[in-house]
Amino acid sequence: MVWFGIILLLAAGGCLWGAGRSRRKVHAMTAAETLSVPELLELQGISAELTGPGQFRKVCEVVGETAAAPVGLLRSELAGVDCVWHAHRVQRRYKHYDRDSDGDTRVTTRTETVAEISSPHGWALRRDGHTIGVDHGGRRPDGVETVVDRFEPAHDHRPQGALAGAISVLGALAGGDRDETIGYQHTEWVLRPGTRMYVLGEVDDRDGPLVVRAPRDGSPFVMSTKTEEELTDSARTGQRIWAWIGAGLGLAGLALVVLAVL
Repeated sequence: MVWFGIILLLAAGGCLWGAGRSRRKVHAMTAAETLSVPELLELQGISAELTGPGQFRKVCEVVGETAAAPVGLLRSELAGVDCVWHAHRVQRRYKHYDRDSDGDTRVTTRTETVAEISSPHGWALRRDGHTIGVDHGGRRPDGVETVVDRFEPAHDHRPQGALAGAISVLGALAGGDRDETIGYQHTEWVLRPGTRMYVLGEVDDRDGPLVVRAPRDGSPFVMSTKTEEELTDSARTGQRIWAWIGAGLGLAGLALVVLAVL
C-alpha cells in the first residue's frame, strides 16, 4: 500500500508540473507584445545604433501567413505535397515474446519509432507586404495538416528513400524469435503556403535578416495555426485539468501512505 501511495504522489507531482507548464505558457502569451515587421525593423535599427549589428533580441508575438523560405517551395517526401515545411514519422508495430521462469510465453504488441524526419529549412511569415523568417528548430508546429496516415502490413511494406536504410537496419537488429514485425505506421504532416500562423518566440538578427526562433532563456516557444485566443483558452483549460487531477492523486496517495503507516 505504501508503494502504491508513493506512485500516486509521484503521478500527482507530474500533473502539477504539467499545470505549471500550461500556466507559464499562458503568462508568456499574455505578457508578450504583438509586433509587426516594420516595428521590429525600427527596434533593430535602434539596437544597431546602440550596440552594433547582430545584437538585436526581442521576445514577442508575430502573426502572418506562411510563405516559402529563399530556397523556395518544398515537396513532402511521402505525399508529394507543395509546402513550406514537412515532417514524417514511421513507427514499427510488432509482437514481443517473453518467456517466464515457468516456460510460459507472454505476447504483447508494442510500437517503436523507426524514423522521424522534418525538413531542415524554416519558412517566412508575410503580412502587409513584409516578411520575417521562422526557424522551427526541429519542432513540429501546432495544428499542421496531416496528409498521410496509413498502416502497411510487414509483407506489403516497401520503404523508399532515406527511410529504407533505417528500417532495414532495425529489421536486422530486431530479428530472432523474440520479435515479430506486424507492420509500419506512416504519418506525414505539412504546412502549406498561405496558412495563417501565430508565433511566440525571440526575434534576432544574428544571421542578418530578422528571424523568430526558440528563446535562448528557455521560455515558451509557440508556433501554431490557431489564434492566440484559442491557444490561451486551451492552455487555461489544460492547467485546470492537470491541477484537479494532481490534487486528487496527491490526496489519494497521501491517504494510502498514512493508512499504511498507521
